[in-house]
Amino acid sequence: MRKVVLITGASSGIGLALCKRLLAEDDELHLCLACRNRNKAEAVRASLLASHPTAEVTIVQVDMSNLQSVFRASKELKQRFQRLDCIYLNAGIMPNPQLNIKALFFGLFSRKVIHMFSTAEGLLTQGDKITADGLQEVFETNVFGHFILIRELEPLLCHSDSPSQLIWTSSRNARKSNFSLEDFQHSKGKEPYSSSKYATDLLSVALNRNFNQQGLYSNVVCPGTALTNLTYGILPPFIWTLLMPAILLLRFFANAFTLTPYNGTEALVWLFHQKPESLNPLIKYLSATTGFGRNYIMTQKMDLDEDTAEKFYQKLLELEKHIRVTIQKTDNQAGHSGSCL
Repeated sequence: MRKVVLITGASSGIGLALCKRLLAEDDELHLCLACRNRNKAEAVRASLLASHPTAEVTIVQVDMSNLQSVFRASKELKQRFQRLDCIYLNAGIMPNPQLNIKALFFGLFSRKVIHMFSTAEGLLTQGDKITADGLQEVFETNVFGHFILIRELEPLLCHSDSPSQLIWTSSRNARKSNFSLEDFQHSKGKEPYSSSKYATDLLSVALNRNFNQQGLYSNVVCPGTALTNLTYGILPPFIWTLLMPAILLLRFFANAFTLTPYNGTEALVWLFHQKPESLNPLIKYLSATTGFGRNYIMTQKMDLDEDTAEKFYQKLLELEKHIRVTIQKTDNQAGHSGSCL
């Protein structure tokens, strides 16, 4: 029986490279591409099947920043599949990133220059906006949309006889200082991306605490600094090209510069082949690349505690309850208005 793997954000960047690597290792997989843009997803599907004709590749259209879309996609998936072996929770956004030139300049002459380039700590701020669901867009896309997807797909994921995996694309940029339980959507801050990735780390820990006994396991990964649409939003491609000689030199000292999406998927692919019950839920798995271009895996203990993770999880459950009540009221009002016509 084919293993079924669902990948959000599969049409470009890390998600696309992940699809190619997984099929290169096992073309008997069933990959389900969860993408916002159906036309791009169809093109990716055709390309994957051309390279791996024995594989099974399907598509589900979903916009993680729209909960109605997430509910629709979840319903469709439950109609198609009896179980999911793995979900890569990879889709994410970093809208309108702004580089802090002053912080970059001073960082170049500090003792933390390698750390600064490895994590982008203090270098990036982003704009954010409110979605149609009334939530902060970065939080909803990177965290809450995926949380609702998992909640909806629990019947396909929870099988104690054969464990399923959740693998989150997190970041070295996940900073405890940018996250607050009182403002977990980061509506008052300027680094929503970092906050959302720290929230991802917390959620992964809480999911293990609540679902391991039901056969569901969760882990987080950082793909490193790979040149994707996300990084091209920070600096245009020609600037990255100009910086490449310096970056390649820096890679001898900072292993976070994976540079290509293929290299960035190293830890994501490695995790897929591990027994999920044997992995440490408090560890982040990092894709790394040496100065000579060799890929390998690093581990990093996450800077968090399980009590905070559980409190955050409970806040998400409360928000989910509120959202469902709101949707139900909206549906009822639409029904009543329709009956009066």
